[in-house]
This record gives sequence, structure tokens and C-alpha cells, in this order.
Amino acid sequence: MWNQTVDRALISGVPEEQILEVKQSKIGQKVKASIQKSGRNPALFKSLIMTAIYALELLISKVLKMALEKADKVTEAFAKSEPEQTKVRAGNELVMVKSEPIPEMPKKSKLADIYSKLEKQNAAIYQREQQLASVEKEIAGTKGIFKGKQRNKLQEQAEQLRAQIASMKQYLSSIVQGYGYKNVKEFLAEYRSSKAEYNDYQSAVARWEQQTENKAESDSFRARLQQRQMEVKEREDNRQSHYYRNDRGGR
Repeated sequence: MWNQTVDRALISGVPEEQILEVKQSKIGQKVKASIQKSGRNPALFKSLIMTAIYALELLISKVLKMALEKADKVTEAFAKSEPEQTKVRAGNELVMVKSEPIPEMPKKSKLADIYSKLEKQNAAIYQREQQLASVEKEIAGTKGIFKGKQRNKLQEQAEQLRAQIASMKQYLSSIVQGYGYKNVKEFLAEYRSSKAEYNDYQSAVARWEQQTENKAESDSFRARLQQRQMEVKEREDNRQSHYYRNDRGGR
């Protein structure tokens, strides 16, 4: 459960330093002190793990809440402003300029798809957690012998939500494993590296297109880009195939 919570924290944007701080303060230091005082205690260790998970989940909730609030502000600001468009004048007529989009490299596109799946699953988990918090709040307000039936119904609903959340968290961690990554941390390292590489790639292409007006050279350059795309895709396919062969061989 701790590893699953770490995966969620990384996807949510909790800094790795804060995750390590929670692990050290809530688990490492207290386990060490407990062993020195009274030896190994599995029950206490489990309790410390659950406390650390709760602390990390609070961080996750805080980060996601801030992200949602920021997104709402951006959406509101965007709705109030009119979209800006680049225009050039041809004679007395205004003509809209539309540049041809640069084709995405398959590797970047594939990693972006995986990241999108992680974000959607994480958002769905957060939504369920908010529903659970609301139900638990209702349970706390249903006191007295005349509300027993209502309380039982709410408690049943809460248990169902907890089971759903646990299953969704487990699936979240398995998403990247299905693509050959050991964990979310390994995937995010490659995703961020690829994202930076692709941004550099786009900038280089944009500069080149600004500097040349030779269509033959432009077509040749795009042909080389297509070849580059095919090479990257082939490497990714080989990586995926190698993972599945190893996975079947280990069963």
C-alpha cells in the first residue's frame, strides 16, 4: 500500500523530497527507535506504515486541490479573454496565418498517452475519495436510535467506496507496468526526459523553418523527420516486445 501511495504522490506532483521526508519521519526514525527500545514489533510497524500513508495522502489531497483551484482560475481567465490570432495583411485584405504542425515523434506521443491514462485514473481516485469524505461526514451526523437504518446504509456505501478506491489505486500502479516500466518513478523519469528532448526538437525545427524558404529542402527535411519517427517507433516496439517475452518467460 505504501508503494501505491508513493505512485499516486508522484503522479499528483508531490515533490520527491517531501515523500522521502514523510518516509523518514513517519517510518524510518520511529521504526529504528522502536527496535532499539523493544525489538521488532510487526503490529507496530504496520501501524507506522498506515500513519505514513495517511500523511502522504494528506499531501496528495493538498496538491490536487491546489491544482484544481489553479485550473479553475486559468479557465475563468481564458473565458474572459478573446483568443488572439496572428494576422498578416495581403493588399487590403486580412489573411489568417496557419503554420503546418510539426509531426510528433512516436515516442513522445506514446509516453504522453501513458501519462494521460495515469492522470485520468488519479483524478478518478481523487473524486471517489471526495465522495467517501462526504459520506463519512454524513455518517458522523447520523446519531441517535432513530437514524440507525440511515447510518447503516451510509456505512455500507462507505465500505463500497473504500473497496473501489483500493482497487483503483492498485490499477493505477499497474498501468506503467503494462508498458514495461518497473514503477511510476521509472516511467516519469523517461517521460520528463522525452518531453524536454521533444521541446528542444520542436525549437530546432521552428528555427530551421524560419531560416529556409527552399521547398525542395523543406520536403527533404520532412522526409528525414519521417525516417526519424520510424526509427524511434521501431525501438519502442522492440522494447515492448522484449518486455512481454521476458514476462511470459518468467511465468
